[in-house]
Amino acid sequence: MPFAISSLQNKWIKELRLLMEKSKERRETGMFVIEGWKEIVMAKEAGYYIRSLFVRDGAIYKKEINEIWKEEQPETALVFKEIFDKLTYRGVSSGAIAIAESKTHELADLRLGHNPVILVLDAVEKPGNLGAIIRTADATNVDAVICCDTATDVYNPNVIRSSVGCSFSVPIAVATREETIQWLRRHQIQILVTSLKASKVYTEVDFKKPSAFVLGTEAVGVDALWESLSNQNIILPMLGKNDSLNVSNTAAVLLYEMLRQRSRR
Repeated sequence: MPFAISSLQNKWIKELRLLMEKSKERRETGMFVIEGWKEIVMAKEAGYYIRSLFVRDGAIYKKEINEIWKEEQPETALVFKEIFDKLTYRGVSSGAIAIAESKTHELADLRLGHNPVILVLDAVEKPGNLGAIIRTADATNVDAVICCDTATDVYNPNVIRSSVGCSFSVPIAVATREETIQWLRRHQIQILVTSLKASKVYTEVDFKKPSAFVLGTEAVGVDALWESLSNQNIILPMLGKNDSLNVSNTAAVLLYEMLRQRSRR
């Protein structure tokens, strides 16, 4: 039976807030927070262990909980509305928050199709950008997203929120630049780097063969190592006064061009 929580000083609520706010806490405990019923269900379907479930008082999830957790339900708490609404970014629309057990994200765990597409994010630091990119990767059926030398925790709540749960459907690896380059070469995947140097317009480059798109931050771009080892640097035309798009927009343009090219084979 669910137990009720009516105070922000409750030990479960304190743990929940720490996991929401502190990457160190997530790293040391191996736990993270998922906000939103849809996202919780996606995590469960992807094999994540849901340890605890916090349901907003008034949200009707009893049927859904019983259907998804037929054998062993997680610890479930009914949280008073005024407490729940102080915890969640989305407020009433969220309805549920979960604490789940994180997974490892090794390059060796990635499984590729016969003609893979990889998205490599070089030191991308904003959780909202990372989440939005993962959402686009899901929409375009990318084989994997690799985060290189990133300062962003892939279990940051804003990554999960911005990805709309797609961080559970898209294979993600975390590695160094050197490890990623070796892995791409071993799998014979061409390296296509977004860069202002010696670049071709993206529509003039062949994306029909196994490809890895390497994107960096808007402030400094990709590391010079990528440019030195690139099979081809690519560029998006910028007709205004700015010299770059938001990295998530760049990813979307490139991935949909990849789909366009491959649909014409």
